[in-house]
Amino acid sequence: MVPPVKNEVRERREAAGLSQAELGAAVGVTRQTVNAIECERYDPSLELAFGLAAHFDCTVEDLFDSGTDDEE
Repeated sequence: MVPPVKNEVRERREAAGLSQAELGAAVGVTRQTVNAIECERYDPSLELAFGLAAHFDCTVEDLFDSGTDDEE
């Protein structure tokens, strides 16, 4: 089983002063989806990952870390 992707969604959301519901509405998902991503229980689709990165004006790589680079 592949471990969940680590991310900085919570940190960036809180720094922006957004609630989970506000972030979800901004990227077209529910508050529950944002919570699951932040708690690393759910890996977002590629489309959602790009949407979150665009919302926070960063790259997907800045927002998400699969940890695969550490193994090389």
